[in-house]
Amino acid sequence: DDPTWPHGQREGWFGRDTNNMGVDKLAHAYSSYVIAELLHHRLRRKTGEAPGIQYTAAALAVGAMAYTEFWDSIESSGGWSWEDVTFNALGAGFSALRNSVPGLDEKLDYRLMIQPQEGRYRLSGKKHFEAQWHFFALKLAGFEGLRETPLRYLELDLGYRAEDFTNPDREAGIRPKRHVFVGVSLNFSEIVRRFAGGNRYGRAAASALEYIQPPYTMLSTNITE
Repeated sequence: DDPTWPHGQREGWFGRDTNNMGVDKLAHAYSSYVIAELLHHRLRRKTGEAPGIQYTAAALAVGAMAYTEFWDSIESSGGWSWEDVTFNALGAGFSALRNSVPGLDEKLDYRLMIQPQEGRYRLSGKKHFEAQWHFFALKLAGFEGLRETPLRYLELDLGYRAEDFTNPDREAGIRPKRHVFVGVSLNFSEIVRRFAGGNRYGRAAASALEYIQPPYTMLSTNITE
């Protein structure tokens, strides 16, 4: 609505003095990761798994996210952020790694869980970031010795979230909190694949659940406060 000449801004990383305690940086990584994964899946289907497509997909994802960052740079309230660009590259890079190392995609996901707040989901603002739990899920189903045991439906999680950093919280003197957490969750992708993965809708659901964790399906504890 009010574009300006392209400019930059320093947003910081995960400090308590940053706007969103670093959750927005992980959201950039996650977006870039998902774009790279979607492109890799499409390229794999269209090229018959040609060599190097994981790097092509990652490069295209970084380019797409750089395009969105350019639009941030002409907003009067925004600016080009090298911190965002760094996490865009990290997210796409993890996709390239996951699709390069044999078997890694069967063992490790980067996943997002969004917990409703006050009974509803929020699509923007600080409350939107407070609801996000970003984590790596180590899938026991990816290990040969556990693949045919009940443990295949479980996964071990390591992630990050933050809370109490909205403007009203800060003005009230509430100390913002950063949490690195560990947890155990259900591998819904494996559950769907085992019991409903025989048709394309089941396969699509199983694939989507490699990236999105349903809320309230993790037992977790914070290892930092």
